[in-house]
Amino acid sequence: MSAPIKIPADVEVEDRVLGPLTARQLAVFTATALALYVAWRATHGLVPLPVFLAVAVFVGGGVAVLVLGRRDGLPLDRLLLAALRQRLQPRLRVAAPEGIQPAPAWITAHTTTDSPHNDREVGVGIGLPAEDISEAGVLDLGRDGLAVVAACSTTNFALRTPGEQESLVGVFARWLHSLTAPAQILVRAERLDVSGQVAELDAHAPGLPHPALEAAAREHADYLADLAEGNDLLRRQVLLVLREPRTPLANSSGLGGLLPGRRDREDSGGHTPGSAERRAAETRLARRLGEAAELLHPAGITVTPLDAAQAETVLASACNPDRLLSASAELASAGEAVTAHQDEEWQ
Repeated sequence: MSAPIKIPADVEVEDRVLGPLTARQLAVFTATALALYVAWRATHGLVPLPVFLAVAVFVGGGVAVLVLGRRDGLPLDRLLLAALRQRLQPRLRVAAPEGIQPAPAWITAHTTTDSPHNDREVGVGIGLPAEDISEAGVLDLGRDGLAVVAACSTTNFALRTPGEQESLVGVFARWLHSLTAPAQILVRAERLDVSGQVAELDAHAPGLPHPALEAAAREHADYLADLAEGNDLLRRQVLLVLREPRTPLANSSGLGGLLPGRRDREDSGGHTPGSAERRAAETRLARRLGEAAELLHPAGITVTPLDAAQAETVLASACNPDRLLSASAELASAGEAVTAHQDEEWQ
């Protein structure tokens, strides 16, 4: 007999093992109590008991506030650790994943600066999670594996009958049951730029076969322009992100694969083991993407993989959603050389 089960909205909430305390909180309190006990055993002959109790109450209260307190959905102790890590890291971050070479000695020997930063606070690589995007739209996450992004259409659930809603839930449940690796569903909102549609309507309106059609096209263009001028237009996009780790491939060449020298050599096809692992991960991503498209198709959901340009646009808009220039504009890629346009009269 089936019964409804309540699932918390935060599916990543930690389990409580002793009353309202989680395993992490219990471990922190236990470590604090042991540290205070060891400190008392070491100083009970030198420090009076009331003084030690006052210090212990102050320390215990501070630990309790840090462990039990929360801000923006995160425990205060984790926020404190994140603040310490951020404070100890260099302030200047530049887009140089290959590293920053120090200035030559003949330059630094005669250089003076009034900057309050010391010499240790030099710029370091920004360390973005995505290292590269292939032509097929596969994101290279470095040690975290590979990922692929696909755009998904939506379907109306509220206007369906109860039977149709159960069918949609069943289709989605079958896809969830088929997952063998991490997957993420991202619903994002971005600014909608209708200037292209307005310009297209104005350009094609004079060529319409009837004056009434031309007037309707211009009226619709004016309506879109007024709508964009007086409102902050947004559009929602549903993205499906599939990720695959780089699982090392087993070598079938017997004991030769166990030797360090043999593992570092290239295979017969001229590829290193890392490239073989990448190709295997890309194959698994393509298979999972095809399975998602097939399993979600009965629900009326179309899964469209993003190519390199589209994936780069999504990443750029996600990192900087309030940029003045649309992320879909024709921008140069990260590895493309940018040259200035030379007019004929300058030549």
